[in-house]
Amino acid sequence: MKQDLEQLAAKAIAEITSAEDTETLEQIRVRYLGRKGRLTLQLRQVGQLPAEERPAMGQLANQVKVRLEKALEEKQQALTVTGRGPQDALDITLPGRRTWVGRCHPLTQVTREIVDIFRSLGFGVALGPEVETDYYNFGALNFPPDHPARDMQDTYYLGEEILLRTHTSPVQIRVMEGQEPPVRVVVPGRVYRNEEINARSYTVFYQVEGLAVDRGVTFGDLKGVLTSFVEQFFGPRTKLRFRPHFFPFTEPSAEVDISCFLCQGKGCRVCKQTGWLEILGSGMVDPAVLEAVEYDPEVYSGFAFGMGVDRIAMLRYGINDIRLFYENDLRFLRQF
Repeated sequence: MKQDLEQLAAKAIAEITSAEDTETLEQIRVRYLGRKGRLTLQLRQVGQLPAEERPAMGQLANQVKVRLEKALEEKQQALTVTGRGPQDALDITLPGRRTWVGRCHPLTQVTREIVDIFRSLGFGVALGPEVETDYYNFGALNFPPDHPARDMQDTYYLGEEILLRTHTSPVQIRVMEGQEPPVRVVVPGRVYRNEEINARSYTVFYQVEGLAVDRGVTFGDLKGVLTSFVEQFFGPRTKLRFRPHFFPFTEPSAEVDISCFLCQGKGCRVCKQTGWLEILGSGMVDPAVLEAVEYDPEVYSGFAFGMGVDRIAMLRYGINDIRLFYENDLRFLRQF
């Protein structure tokens, strides 16, 4: 019987080793270890041996059973790894799956770059609520109730005095209410206006505004800060110019243009052959705004500026449709 057990073990191990799939392996298991398997029948014959031979043969039969079970388990694991396990779990002939790495939205990237530049110029960062009161969005910023400038910003009202902010300027008021000068902050955030959606405008967009208030702040300081920003963001050869404009919360006010970095000021389709691109509005803080936050305009002065992140991103990347930023099309977003 000893010789029969050894021959059975050798044959079973050879069959297990040569099995090419789990279905064949299961057939081998049943053939040797099933209820009517060959080893099972051998174990039943141990009881028919002389009493003095039973212990040794029983021990040998159990050892063979353990060897076969171990060999079956190891082969099962090997077949699973090579893709020949249940339902062909893994086909090693297939190309590997690409791992997609996430990245920040292009508007987030541009916002962070703008904010980092102003941080290097000594500005802090302030944030505020997107749902605002009429007072912070308009009243404290020198927009009287019947002022025509309110028509410049079509507003989403949520109630009689509650609205979605149309700019991030309300945060400037909140910052000044909470601290004494000097104040030096930039305010990034999302704003809302009830505008027709087209290639150049959207109902939601992003802004970065800046504010500096202290003793002796001048328009020259404003020009110096914005010049430094433009040179760092658009390149050292970029020029800028200030054009007179009107904003209720600054006086004097100016819009800022930069020389077209695509054509170097020679004129192209993007700059409409003018050689200049408008990027932001700016000006000296109106004394009425300082008085609203109980700053003495005879002692303190300041400047403010604001830029649309979407427009700057469109200029930088040569994008001609603002809607692409909000459609979540991966074909577009994967480019950044």
